[in-house]
Amino acid sequence: MAGPAFLAPAAPMPWYGKLLGALLGALLLRGSPLLGVALGLLVGHAVDAGWFKRRRDNPYRELGLEPDATNAEIDLAYRRLMSQYHPDKVARAEPERRRAAERKASQINAAYDRIQRLRRR
Repeated sequence: MAGPAFLAPAAPMPWYGKLLGALLGALLLRGSPLLGVALGLLVGHAVDAGWFKRRRDNPYRELGLEPDATNAEIDLAYRRLMSQYHPDKVARAEPERRRAAERKASQINAAYDRIQRLRRR
């Protein structure tokens, strides 16, 4: 039986962002190389941890799935979300709610299309 997600061991973090950050920091701050290394390590850690990734980078999250989901699960999640957020469902609602539904449906479609492209590779 698996424990709670917050107790699961973390995946190993890449180290090359930290190394590159430390080297560049030391070179850029030649007057104070230790400060440069520390700042470089901090920036490298942020890059390695994915702090700068946009939400769009994970289309599975948009559909409420994990990357190891099957094609059937992806199709089911897509159909479920589209039946919930399709603009035709709120055709007679106020304009703000229609725009929100159109925006959400567009995001769902984009995520589904991106997953399909990634899986064809």
